[in-house]
Amino acid sequence: MSAYFASLSFLKLVKNFPGGVSQGLIWGLMALGVYITFRLLDVADLTVDGSFTTGGAVTVMLILAGWPAWAALIIAVLIGMLAGLATGLLHTRLGIPAILAGILTQLSLYSINLRIMGMSANKAVSVDKYQLVLSSRHIPAAILTAALIALALIALFYWYFGTEQGSAIRATGNNPAMSRALGINIDNMKLIGLALSNGVVALSGGLMSQYQGFADINMGRGAIVIGLAAVIIGEVIGNALLKRRLNFFGTMTFVVLGGVIYYLVIIIVLWLKLNSNDLKLFTAVIVAVFLAVPYLRGQRMSSFSKFRKKGAKTDA
Repeated sequence: MSAYFASLSFLKLVKNFPGGVSQGLIWGLMALGVYITFRLLDVADLTVDGSFTTGGAVTVMLILAGWPAWAALIIAVLIGMLAGLATGLLHTRLGIPAILAGILTQLSLYSINLRIMGMSANKAVSVDKYQLVLSSRHIPAAILTAALIALALIALFYWYFGTEQGSAIRATGNNPAMSRALGINIDNMKLIGLALSNGVVALSGGLMSQYQGFADINMGRGAIVIGLAAVIIGEVIGNALLKRRLNFFGTMTFVVLGGVIYYLVIIIVLWLKLNSNDLKLFTAVIVAVFLAVPYLRGQRMSSFSKFRKKGAKTDA
């Protein structure tokens, strides 16, 4: 055991943290997209595993075709929105349950992504040849760029979801029956929400492909789990720190930070020399723990409340 701990280099762990922060911020952007469907629309959208890869594939192929990196990202966002729209149409127009509609779109995107990349499983883009928005070779700049993009998105969503249409989307997820009674077209709100969500996810995929220098057909596998992990971790930590003072802007900020925290945990797991094949297991455990924390806390508070009431009756 002493030999095991002696083999661990704390300096190596610290050196890996900046890279973890930069990747965590990119995954945090993806988590923002997941937050829109999971929390605001109350829809379990599995499209993101495919639209994340779509964003990366479109970005890399357009850069290779001579497009500026920023323009390639814009097109990736639009294509991602189309993917979310496809899921929404399957759900609202054809009556397919949302979770199955997401699976169908995700499945079809696998073939579409292959075609986007010229029937190749991966495509590389060199930072030496192309001017990229961010790259793993310049981690401080990548952290700053990703943080600024995240801040801009959070501010934009904070404004948008305060508008009449944005409030209608939130109302649709909160109480569909009441929203319909108030004259809100909940099908259209779902379409808009799913499109926005997958547009952000595709943006994240485009940034990730530039950061790592390639797009791969499997780069989005498990993205929904990572997104959910970031959302849950961010919400739990935000509620623990700010409690009732946590507003919508703060919640979205903590969702992005949840992505950073998740990725730093993964770095620590790898630093401890645990089997990398167990990462999916660790991710599931992390999500389960953070999902259970609010429930267990509520149960404890409920138990204390019942105990106090019982004690008050006894004293009376």
